[in-house]
This record gives sequence, C-alpha cells and structure tokens, in this order.
Amino acid sequence: MESNEVSDRAAAEAGLAALRSQRAALAERAMQPWWYDALLSLLLFGFISSYSLRNNWVTLAAVVVFLLCLRGMVVLYQRHTGFWVHGFRKGRTRKAIRVWFGCVVVVLAAGFTAELALDLRGAMVVAGAVLAVALLLVNRWWSRIYIAELRGER
Repeated sequence: MESNEVSDRAAAEAGLAALRSQRAALAERAMQPWWYDALLSLLLFGFISSYSLRNNWVTLAAVVVFLLCLRGMVVLYQRHTGFWVHGFRKGRTRKAIRVWFGCVVVVLAAGFTAELALDLRGAMVVAGAVLAVALLLVNRWWSRIYIAELRGER
C-alpha cells in the first residue's frame, strides 16, 4: 500500500514538473520581438497623424493600411509563438489596458481639440507620436505581466 502512495506521489510530482517546464517554454515563446512593438507603434503613429492632413481619402487609406497591417502582425505573432492571446483578456494585464485607454482618451481629446477647434495644424502628428511611445511602453509592460503569469510569478 505504501509503495503505491510513493509511486503515485512521484508520478504526480513528475507531472507537475513537466507542466512547469511546458509553461516556462510557453512563456519564452510568448514574448514578441522588439521590432513587433516598434512596428505596431509606427503604424499607430501613421494612422493618427493622417488626421492632420485633413483629407478624408488619406485618412481612409491610413485606416485600411493600419487594419491590414494589424492582421498581418497577428499572423506573424501566431507563426512565431503558435498561439494568439487577446489583449483584453481577464487577469492582471487589465491594469495595463486601463492605463492605455486612459492615455488614448486624454491624448486624442487634446489632439482633436487642438487640431480642429483651435486650428493648430500638426497637433494630431504630436498626438500620434505621444500615443506611439505610450503604446510601445504599455505593450512591453503588458507582455511582462502576461509572461509572469505564465511562469506562475506574482
């Protein structure tokens, strides 16, 4: 009887060790390369900056390019990691998303007010640059939180 308990315990410990190893490997794959965040930020900058041109066709083209490139980046990430994680998932990453939305609301409100109400040409270029840098920082923060969760860290 006691040898069965010992072997069951050893099997359970081996299973847990295998799960930890798989989670660690998943965490290593999950971190996107630096250029991914840089490209995403550059795309956002271009899209938001297009509003300064005050040409609906240019802005429409920027939206199309932005969305197509976003889809391509999802495919690249899935090929790199083998999976996709939704950015708005439940968990500790929600704090980073809340900070991001706060930045977007404040910066876009200021940018549109300056660009359209105050007629300051180029204000949306500045807003795009600010949000691009914020996105770069928030993406890295979000990723570190997510990878810590995968590793079982707090």
